[in-house]
Amino acid sequence: MVQAYILIQTEVGKASLVADTIAKIPGVLQAEDVTGPYDVIVRAQADTVDELGRMVVAKVQQVEGITRTLTCPVVHL
Repeated sequence: MVQAYILIQTEVGKASLVADTIAKIPGVLQAEDVTGPYDVIVRAQADTVDELGRMVVAKVQQVEGITRTLTCPVVHL
């Protein structure tokens, strides 16, 4: 199982709607609107890195109101 944090910037005033929409995507564990340089932080999981990448590109990035994403895979050192 691969997990990652997805840091999201949105259009002004869209953070709450984006977080609510993303929270419904299968594989998303949590989606929260936050303050700071990013507007939404998502924790997601998938079986493989490739599956996680497909989720980000095909589902998360397609949500209306998103301007930029940064995916940070979780590592266990």
